[in-house]
This record gives sequence, C-alpha cells and structure tokens, in this order.
Amino acid sequence: MRLTGRMPTDAWQTDRLDLDGYLARLGVPAREPSRSALDELHEAHVRAFTFDNVDVLLRRHPGVSLDALSEKFVDRGRGGYCFEHSTVVAAALERLGYDVRRHLGRVGDPGQGTQQARTHMVVEVVLDGERLLCDPGFGMSLLRPIPMTDGAEDDYLPGWRYRLRRTDAGEWALSRLREDGWEVAHTSDELAVHPLDVVMGHHFTSTFPGSHFTSGLMLTRHLDGRHVTVTHESLTVRTPGEPTEHRPLREGEVEEWLATLDARLTPVEQARLLDTLRTLPGG
Repeated sequence: MRLTGRMPTDAWQTDRLDLDGYLARLGVPAREPSRSALDELHEAHVRAFTFDNVDVLLRRHPGVSLDALSEKFVDRGRGGYCFEHSTVVAAALERLGYDVRRHLGRVGDPGQGTQQARTHMVVEVVLDGERLLCDPGFGMSLLRPIPMTDGAEDDYLPGWRYRLRRTDAGEWALSRLREDGWEVAHTSDELAVHPLDVVMGHHFTSTFPGSHFTSGLMLTRHLDGRHVTVTHESLTVRTPGEPTEHRPLREGEVEEWLATLDARLTPVEQARLLDTLRTLPGG
C-alpha cells in the first residue's frame, strides 16, 4: 500500500503537500495509522522545525495555503507559527489515513479576565475510538498528543507535565506545570473550522499592530534535553526538572541563536531580520 500518493483535492487542498518530502524532512517512514506512528510523527515535527514569526517581521509572509507551506517547510526546512504548523500536520495526517479535525483556540487563561481572539490552532485525531489533541505549533509544544479526556496528564519528559481539562464552557484547557503551579497555555473549542477561518486568523495574527507577532521576535525550538526561547530582548532556557533560566540577550547573541536553533535563513533574510530587530523597542 502506497501511503504517500497524491489524493484528490479537497477543501483543505491536502494534495498540495509534498508528503514524501515532508516525511523525509522529518526522517520518519510512512506507516499505517497507529498511536505509536502518530506519536513518532508529532515529536519528529516539533523537533524538526522552529516555532517562529520571522516571515511576519520580514513582511514577506506568503500565507497559509499548502502550496506556500510545502515550499516553506518541506523545500526550505523553515518553521513558522501555529496556523502553519497545524495546517501542515493536519494535511499530512489526513493523507496518511488518520481521522483529523481542526480546532481554533485562545492563548492564555480565560479565568484571568483577559479576552483573547481565536488565534491558536490545534489538531484533533480520532484513533481507535480515542480522541487525541495534537499541538505542534505552540511556543513550547507538546512533544506527543495528549488524550482528550478531562484531567488527562502527560509527563513524557520527566519534569515537564501537561494536563488537559474540560472547562465549564465546554472548551479544552491545556496547562503546563510551572514552578508556581499549573499555568493554562491555551483553550480550544469544538466549533467547526473552515479554511477561510485559518486564513483570517493568520491575517490578523501577522498584520494587526497589536499582535505580539508583529512587534517582537519569537523563536523557539526543542533541543536535546532543553527548550529554548529567543526574543529580540531575552533568552529563556527550560530544562526538565531544573529552574528556568531567563535573562536579557547579550549584544550579538541573536545571530548565535539563529545558528544554534537552525532557523534556516538566507544571508539576505538574516541581515533584513537583524535590521528589523534594531528598530523594535528594546532591540
């Protein structure tokens, strides 16, 4: 059975993803749908690509069509943010035969009284009757899916615990255990999601002046034994079971981390990005 053949075009245009190239980029084979295969692909994706807003800062974001995303992720090995990551993962999983649903959510804790737009995207997979939440495009993403049951916990990496709970509003709240207790990363709902919803969410996130993606650098990646977050002002390194390191960036350190995190920028792109960062507050 050939799992990576081209499929008929659907509303999500999943046939436009170069699936063979994508799997080669991850270094995983095409496998029949199973929990182990899903876990393998999810972790490989999160480790293979940065979470970043570089194209937003460069004012050259091509959008969230699978044509553009296949060229960006597969051909160039570049990363992006949630609308891009989740669109690619959802397409790949559908092409591989998984039952996939897309959901939108709000970043942060709604219980803190702040109202956020639905600017996060996650992927649900239904496998052997079990609902699983895939979150490949968050700043500190899950490494593998978590069961969509109230109170489900995951400690795949000892020292990093995640929990999923059902809210009173019927949404799913994903939390991570921090030094001071559980912190809600985002909540996602189960309203129907159409391709245009993703286009609009991406447009808002990548152009609205109040969006943090348009006003500062966000570059993160899971490395072996640690997770690194770089902004135009600070560095945060999280290591399972150890205190978080958080400090201001030193002069010239952005260039070092672009290389360490393998951001895959051309010399021209990197020069433009550094020029842009110098114009930002605190840059």
